[in-house]
Amino acid sequence: MKIANANVNITSPGRNFVTLKIETDEGIYGLGDATLNGRELAVASYLTDHVIPCIIGRDPFQTEDIWQYLYRGAYWRRGPVTMSAIGAVDVALWDMKGKALNTPVYNLLGGKSREGVLVYCHAAGADIDRALEDVARHRDLGYKAIRVQSGVPGLSTAYGISKGSARYEPAERGLPPEYAWATEPYLLQVPALFARVREAFGEDLHLLHDCHHRLTPIEAGRLGKELEPFHLFWLEDPTPAELQEGFKVIREHTTTPIAAGEVFNSIWDAHDLIRNQWIDYIRMTVVHAGGLTHLKKVADFASLYHVRTGCHGATDLSPVTMAAALHFGMAIHNFGIQEHMPHNGDTDAVFPHDYAFKDGMMHPGDAAGLGVDFDEALAAKYPYRRAYLPVNRKLDGAITDW
Repeated sequence: MKIANANVNITSPGRNFVTLKIETDEGIYGLGDATLNGRELAVASYLTDHVIPCIIGRDPFQTEDIWQYLYRGAYWRRGPVTMSAIGAVDVALWDMKGKALNTPVYNLLGGKSREGVLVYCHAAGADIDRALEDVARHRDLGYKAIRVQSGVPGLSTAYGISKGSARYEPAERGLPPEYAWATEPYLLQVPALFARVREAFGEDLHLLHDCHHRLTPIEAGRLGKELEPFHLFWLEDPTPAELQEGFKVIREHTTTPIAAGEVFNSIWDAHDLIRNQWIDYIRMTVVHAGGLTHLKKVADFASLYHVRTGCHGATDLSPVTMAAALHFGMAIHNFGIQEHMPHNGDTDAVFPHDYAFKDGMMHPGDAAGLGVDFDEALAAKYPYRRAYLPVNRKLDGAITDW
């Protein structure tokens, strides 16, 4: 069996998605997600112009060798564009391998380690009262773990808060919007939010919160300490991780579990965080971390240091990545939790899939490969539309982390 053809499709059924389809000379095909929110066309070009010509004629079963070829062979290593392209190829090959062997991908990763994958949802509101209403709604849907965000007094916008009744989608059409940010009112709001949540719902729910890289290490240490009475499952991305040692400061000040890594794209981004046990959950996503081949290595390394996984699973990743993450979560021993933002109906129609949610957990299904398909004719009805994530400015106008 040889790789005979590959092509890239860009579609926008609500969000922009880049999909790689690799076909063999025996008629078997595999799908990979190459979406990089706000830089989609860069990955599509990287694949079309540089990667696809290099994989034609290769044995699709050689996932390790092809991964090393694309990573080491390019000389210019890492970076989100490169690793997203490699991840798309890798996931497509695992999908293809599962189909050829007529077995789900999780069986190729070691088989089931559990019967279902615990997932967490997003609950939010413009103020605390409305956030509580959304927590109740998601609890009634069957979720056992809920990330909670609320608006911040004095700020017109806040991360995780929808502008209307529709689901929260951070990317906006056109050029990047600019929002205002102030740390002090946020640091006062979050402990008050979780005090109310625990008062209303008790200890039965797992609660999570996302700082979205906006704090300094000492500010994050303060917040984590103030949240300790409310027993969070984790505090996510408290500070930018370019300076990995910054997490040492956070760890010294709080026992609230820390999760980080949705913007990471290699083990080296998390090497010190993991080996020094400065984090508790590694949140790298399948596509941006270079695929299942590399993410399995990350998880195995993390397991040595009692660090569990919590893969990023936002709707700027297609159902192909969600399926891959669920197969990964079913198989690895040190799985922690999986983020779940449901896609809209148009996206689900373009990417019909076998995975399903029930009683707080998801299951990837038992179809061969990933269990996801791609309706190219329907995808063509949703052309690419430029969109960007927002930009944050402090109240004095200085750019800060979004």
